[in-house]
Amino acid sequence: MTVPGLLAAAAEEFGDRVFLRVGDVTRTYRQSRRAAAETAGALAARGCRPGDRVAVMAGNRIEFVDLILGCAWLGAVLIPLNTGLRGQGLRHILREAEPSFLLAEAEAADRAVEAGFRGTLWIVGEDDVPVPGEAPAVPSTPARPEDTVFLLFTSGTTGTPRGVRCPHAQTVWWGRNVADSLRLTADDVLHTCLPLFHTNALNTLAHAMTVGATCVIGERFSATRYWDQVAESGATVVYLLGAMAPMLLAQPPGLHDRSHRAWRGLSPATPASAWQPFRERFGVTLVDGFGTTETNLVIGSTPEAQRPGHIGTLRDGFSARVVDEHLAPVPDGTAGELVVRSHRQFAFSTGYLGGHERQPASWRRTGDRVIREPDGSYRFVDRVKDVIRRRGENISSYEVESAVRSHPAVADAAAFPVASELAEDEVMVAVLPRPGSVLDPRDLVRHCERELPAFAVPRFIETVPELPLTETGKVRKTVLRERGVTAAAWDRATGVSPVVRPQPG
Repeated sequence: MTVPGLLAAAAEEFGDRVFLRVGDVTRTYRQSRRAAAETAGALAARGCRPGDRVAVMAGNRIEFVDLILGCAWLGAVLIPLNTGLRGQGLRHILREAEPSFLLAEAEAADRAVEAGFRGTLWIVGEDDVPVPGEAPAVPSTPARPEDTVFLLFTSGTTGTPRGVRCPHAQTVWWGRNVADSLRLTADDVLHTCLPLFHTNALNTLAHAMTVGATCVIGERFSATRYWDQVAESGATVVYLLGAMAPMLLAQPPGLHDRSHRAWRGLSPATPASAWQPFRERFGVTLVDGFGTTETNLVIGSTPEAQRPGHIGTLRDGFSARVVDEHLAPVPDGTAGELVVRSHRQFAFSTGYLGGHERQPASWRRTGDRVIREPDGSYRFVDRVKDVIRRRGENISSYEVESAVRSHPAVADAAAFPVASELAEDEVMVAVLPRPGSVLDPRDLVRHCERELPAFAVPRFIETVPELPLTETGKVRKTVLRERGVTAAAWDRATGVSPVVRPQPG
C-alpha cells in the first residue's frame, strides 16, 4: 500500500511492458523502477533525505515524472506547484510548504526566487538537475501506508489554497478505484494532457501501474490539436475535465474527430447536454465520478452504466450522506452538502498542512451540493459557495450554466451572483460563443426561459472572448464576481448595457 511497493510489484509482474511515454522518452516497467531508484540516489547525493520536501514547478516532462517516483522511492515528500502561481499566491504556498528543494523551469524559478524561495534550486535543462543514471540506485526507504507522499495544494478558487497531506495508500486506492471504474486492462494506453500538479494527472501513474497499462503524459490541452495528439499516442483511454468536453464540441468537425483508438474517458463534471453529442461525434463514452484532492473516487460510474447529468453511485468501501447546514441528513431528492467517509484505511488524505491529523474513519465535508436520487444515483448541483440566492430561492450556477451551454451558439458559460438593487443577488452569465456564431442575448434569454424556472433566468449576459481559467481548466469565478457587471454586459431588465455598479464584498 505504498507508491514504491506499487511500482516494484508492477515491475515484477509486467517487466518489459511499456509503462511510460513522456515526450521522446519511453520506459518499460522494469526500467521505470530502476529510474526511480537512481533518481532517489541522485537526490540523496544532493543531500535530500527521507521526509524532506521537494517542490516542482514545471510542465509535463520526464524530469517531473522522475521526481514523482524518485521522491516516493526515497521517502521524500513531493510538492507539485501550479505553474501559473506568482506573486502573493506563490509567496503564501512557499511559506506554508517550506520546501528545501525546488525543480523549476527557468521563468518559474525566477518567480519562485522573487517570492522568497531560498532552498536548493534546480533549473530544468541545467546540469545540476537530479536525473537517473548519474548516481547508483538505492533501495527504497521503508514507508508506511499513512506516510505523506504528496503535498498537494487546493486550487484556491473559493478561498486560500490549503496544503493537503496525501498518504501513499491514498494513491494506491486511487489506482484501484479508477482502474475498476474505467475497466482498465494491461492492453490499455492512457493519455492525459492534464497538468501533473493536479491530482487527476498525478494519479494516472497509479491507474496504469495497477493493471500494467501504458501511461502517456501529453502536452498541455489544446482543443485544436487534441485529437491528433490522442491519435499519435495510440490511446484507448483519455482523461478530461468537464469544461473540456464543450470546448472540443465547439471545434469545427473534421477527419481527426475519429482518427483515434480511444473509446472511453474519465471526465468529471461533464455537462449532461454534452454527453451524447460527445459519444456520437468522437466515439468516446465519458465516465463521470466524484473525487477530490482530499478524498478518492467515492462516487462513480462505468462505461456500461451511465446516466448523463449524474456523477454515479456510491462505490464499495465508502459511505456518503447529503446533509443540511446543520449536518442533519436530508431526504432523497433534496439538495444538500455531500459528506463522505472511507472504510479503506488511509484512502483519504490525513488532513491539511498545519492542522491536526484526521482519523481515517471521520466524515469529510466536501463543499459540494448534490441530490441523491431514490435509485441511489447522485446528481451534482453546485459548489456550496457558488449558490446564487435570488428572491428567496437558491439557484444552482451549475444548472444555469447547463441551460446556457445547451444553446447552439454557446461554447461555454459561467454563472455567478452580482449585486441587486434589492436584497440578495442577481444572476449573471459570462458566455463564450462558438467560433463563427453571433449570440443574441434576447434569444439566449428566450432559450433559458424554456429550460429554467423564471427566478433562475439570467438578468445580465456578457459575451466574452475567453473565460478566466485555472491551469486545470476550472473557471475562476472569484475573478468574475470581483469584476461584476461591466459596461459590456446586457441587462435583461432594461434591454441595454448598464452602467458599472458596486459589487458585493
